[in-house]
Amino acid sequence: MSGIWVFAEQHDGKIASVSQEALGLARKLADGLGEPVTAVIFGPDAADLGKEAIAYGADDAIASDDATLKDFRADAYGSLLTQLAKERQPSVIIAGATTRGGDVMGTTATDLEAGLITGLVDATLDGRTIVGTAPIYSGKLMAKVRVSGDGPQMLTIRSRAFPQPEPDASRTGNVETVQPAKAEADIPVEVTGTEAAEGSVSLADAAIIVSGGRGVGGPEGYAPLQELVDVLGAALGASRAAVDAGWIPYEHQVGQTGKTVAPDLYIACGISGAVQHQAGMRTSKVIVAINKDAEAPIWKLAHYGIVGDLFKVVPALTQAFKEKLGK
Repeated sequence: MSGIWVFAEQHDGKIASVSQEALGLARKLADGLGEPVTAVIFGPDAADLGKEAIAYGADDAIASDDATLKDFRADAYGSLLTQLAKERQPSVIIAGATTRGGDVMGTTATDLEAGLITGLVDATLDGRTIVGTAPIYSGKLMAKVRVSGDGPQMLTIRSRAFPQPEPDASRTGNVETVQPAKAEADIPVEVTGTEAAEGSVSLADAAIIVSGGRGVGGPEGYAPLQELVDVLGAALGASRAAVDAGWIPYEHQVGQTGKTVAPDLYIACGISGAVQHQAGMRTSKVIVAINKDAEAPIWKLAHYGIVGDLFKVVPALTQAFKEKLGK
């Protein structure tokens, strides 16, 4: 078995940022193992994206842009990755710890009877074995984990946990096109349409997140937060309490049952900081809390904080940033 593979997700004709990070990690591991890096890309324009993956560190790429792969379906994608892995025997397969990455890697790991470690925030080599670091107990502890037994070492990485490599347009490599593993009639799911949220920054990719919790008081309480989001070019997040109350859609939820994020800056407004919320944002590089309650759990996690009324503090911050950024 040899070769490090990266299952590279694509969105809107671009390789996902977490997949770019995975390619950077793969390149680092490959240099230590003396093995090549192969990007595996399915979907529209996969061959062109294979060239992009090579620029990000892959030595070559395997692409399939068959009509059955136009829309993401775990059965179609997972069966093809399984088939290719059985035929070519990679030693390592890496993907992002996303919904798609989890579906595909879970399917393939089951089919291959291989070990899979998920949600890594670091990875090193011990001989030829990858030792990963992953948060456990809602992020309170970090565990060292590794894959044992036969089969490829399979792992998923958290978004923004690893450095994003700079693309090198001078890199060249072969892009091989392959056929899908299943015909349309053999795929049990049909995609009849999709609906995308327009005009918002993805929580997973955001460098800055402004989140509101129960303290915003209702749907209208997100208006001042949205103004700050617009000034900073940030993403808008929320706690589970606010989502459960129906104040904001679920796609904004950060926490154990929502999105796990790792921005450069996380501003928590009116969020008490329950352990379930901390599990989704405690790996943020800088955490700022704004809360009336000086005894809230969020203060144990925050690097900086303001004890006060968010409806006074947030507009003041927004105005200060406007002046500083010239907006």
